[in-house]
Amino acid sequence: MKHTTFLFVVVALGLLGSCKQKSEYVDLNTGKTITVKTDPETGYIINTETEKPVYLYVDKSNGDTLYGRTGKVVNKKLVRTGESHFKYDDDGSYTYTNGSYVKKVDNDGDVKITDGDYKKKVDDDGSYKIKEGDYKKKVDEDGNIKIKDGDKKIKIKKD
Repeated sequence: MKHTTFLFVVVALGLLGSCKQKSEYVDLNTGKTITVKTDPETGYIINTETEKPVYLYVDKSNGDTLYGRTGKVVNKKLVRTGESHFKYDDDGSYTYTNGSYVKKVDNDGDVKITDGDYKKKVDDDGSYKIKEGDYKKKVDEDGNIKIKDGDKKIKIKKD
């Protein structure tokens, strides 16, 4: 009798577990239902079909909006950026514009500056690139420098 009762409990728990519904998610900026998983390398939430990161998504089971980089609930922290596009207001990124001068900072700390023909990109590791007309300069994280000005090329290696 003990074995029969134990077997019944195990089977019942197994059936309940298999009937458990999975949460459905919706990509907030596309409106499409998606299946998500965590990328083991970055920790970001990614769409299992496209294998691309999901920026903002909604858990249909409870109505929470989640930030794809952390899985953090971000209800009431969204800014509408277009007719059907949203942005998480606290993700650390911003854009400053003044005439032709534009400075963009993403949430990883990378900076892009443009002012007419002048462009500069600074990565969070300290490396940067500058372009203006035919002039290009690249400084990598080790301090090595490459300069190209028209047909002239210069390489400076840091020891």
